[in-house]
Amino acid sequence: MSVLVYTESENNTYKKVAFEAVSYAKGIAEMLGTLVTAVAVNGGDSSQLGKYGADKVLEVSNEAYNKFNAETYASIVAEAAKQESANVVVLTSSANSKFMAPLVAVNLEAGYVANVTELPESTSPFKVTHSVFTNKAFASTEIKTDVKIIGLAKNAYGLKENQAAAAAETYTPNISENNGVEVVSVDKATDKVTIADAEIVVSGGRGLKGPENWGMIEELAETLGAATACSKPVSDMGWRPHSEHVGQTGKPVASNLYIAIGISGAIQHLAGINASKVKVVINTDEEAPFFKAADYGIVGDAFEFVPQLNEKLKAFKAQNA
Repeated sequence: MSVLVYTESENNTYKKVAFEAVSYAKGIAEMLGTLVTAVAVNGGDSSQLGKYGADKVLEVSNEAYNKFNAETYASIVAEAAKQESANVVVLTSSANSKFMAPLVAVNLEAGYVANVTELPESTSPFKVTHSVFTNKAFASTEIKTDVKIIGLAKNAYGLKENQAAAAAETYTPNISENNGVEVVSVDKATDKVTIADAEIVVSGGRGLKGPENWGMIEELAETLGAATACSKPVSDMGWRPHSEHVGQTGKPVASNLYIAIGISGAIQHLAGINASKVKVVINTDEEAPFFKAADYGIVGDAFEFVPQLNEKLKAFKAQNA
């Protein structure tokens, strides 16, 4: 019996969410008095997973799995869970994991709870706390099935080093390759930090007045090592690509720091970024709704303030390099 954790990777490199998922799985394993087994599909160095608590790593190496396919990946995870007699399976709350989680649940006849924010309240009965209503509230849910599947909310648990052996084993799942779905191509930006993986997000709204002024957003993001994002009206007007639209109808953001520049703070936008830990707002309108949700608010002209902030940050980085 063990806790099984699926570790996401890309281009043979583990994502940060993989390490957070292993950290969380280790926490549950300690509560249950068992071990952590990680499943890695074309992943990286297994010792990296051991750093956060993986006792064993099932390494799946197959070029056919380079492109994510929910049915295939779900079958891999489910078969591994059966082999390891895992009664808890830990996934993340990434788009890919949310896509495959219901398929894993059906295969294992397991209960599934997404957006879990902390370790179980208890293991007998098995109760977990998770965010609901677009992060406006929390619910305590009991999972009664023999196998429990947990979708860990991004940045909810953090990275916790807990060195373990991480004994690597080659794993060849016996799954059908013909599931009726084929990934033909994947198009994505490769020259900047993605919103999904970003610790910091710098976002702009209509207050920037036009796409020609987006340079200062990109410059600030580059200084901070952040991803760039925008509000829905900005993407609707074609100022920025829809891939940068964050909010309830766009991409959800759970960054450690979210900087909103020239965004009024419509309820749909706030719903999508509410899980971010620290929210900073820069707006000329002191009555903007965003200020009520912000941890820090700056009433001022972004065209004056943001360049100055960027220069101060650059100077700070240079002094502390």
